[in-house]
Amino acid sequence: MSGPTASGAVAVLGGTGCVGRHVCAAFAARGRRVVAVARRPSPAVGAHRFVPLDAAGCTPGELAAVLAAEGVGTVVNATLGWGRTEAEMGRTNVGLVERLLDALRGLDDPPRLVQLGTIHEYGPVPHGTPLDERVPPRPQTLYARAKLTASRSVLAAVGAEGLDAVVLRVTNTIGPYPAPDSLFGSLAARLRDDTEGAGVEVALADARRDYVDVRDASWAVVLAAESTAGDPLLNIGSGAARHLSELVDALVRAGGLTPDAIRRRQGDAAGRSAGADWIQVDHTRARRLLGWRPRHDVDTSMRDLWSTVRATAPAPSSGGDGRRG
Repeated sequence: MSGPTASGAVAVLGGTGCVGRHVCAAFAARGRRVVAVARRPSPAVGAHRFVPLDAAGCTPGELAAVLAAEGVGTVVNATLGWGRTEAEMGRTNVGLVERLLDALRGLDDPPRLVQLGTIHEYGPVPHGTPLDERVPPRPQTLYARAKLTASRSVLAAVGAEGLDAVVLRVTNTIGPYPAPDSLFGSLAARLRDDTEGAGVEVALADARRDYVDVRDASWAVVLAAESTAGDPLLNIGSGAARHLSELVDALVRAGGLTPDAIRRRQGDAAGRSAGADWIQVDHTRARRLLGWRPRHDVDTSMRDLWSTVRATAPAPSSGGDGRRG
């Protein structure tokens, strides 16, 4: 595998998404020229160049033409394709990566690829098991199986074709601008909208999961793009398995709320990690090869998550909410 280039633009597929926007910001802070690629423009693009393109629906030739025209030296696939059926998951995850790989094959000097996978590709593991790169993947959900298929396609191209690429299996993320349908993004929005102070009910699994700040994950993407290390698979996470109730408590503190803001009941928390009762990422390889380690603590992540969610609140009605200071 050839070494990556730090020259040329960085194309971020899914650059307007909840992870992609942070990846764009991290590369820009590094002094790289960033091109956000997505189907539709968004305020999340900021000052970055935006190219409208449906990467899951275009042809490999169309995608290759964009990469060549923009002088791309690094391409990051930060798309988070979701669907309710195997076909939908396949189109937005597997099909997109297949088109991207074909696009890279059609270029004389293909850019380095950073593929964002998910820690859920490993599937459920026994309580107490650290998830390092040697754990055999046994995904249980449609999303995780589709992401594993995509990751394996990239890794196969690295091994068989010498593709300059790396796969990062990233755990759950928290921090500013969360996905609205994520566990803590949706919970924060419900707390924000509870203007009567009635409290919000949430179903929480008796589970411990690893959450990493999205900015720390984005920094890992930058380091992986610039790395000359030869290992094409790295796990990215905080390294701590925290009980979901602990994370909820951190969100309540971040909002300056009283404990009765949340009414908890036993259940399975919704989201892509549903069914995984234990997630603890072993990021030893990323620390050794990239010099990466998480820099944001949970309270900081939740404060920044809360501040961005609260900033999107509708205009307040008279009378206040009775709970927020």
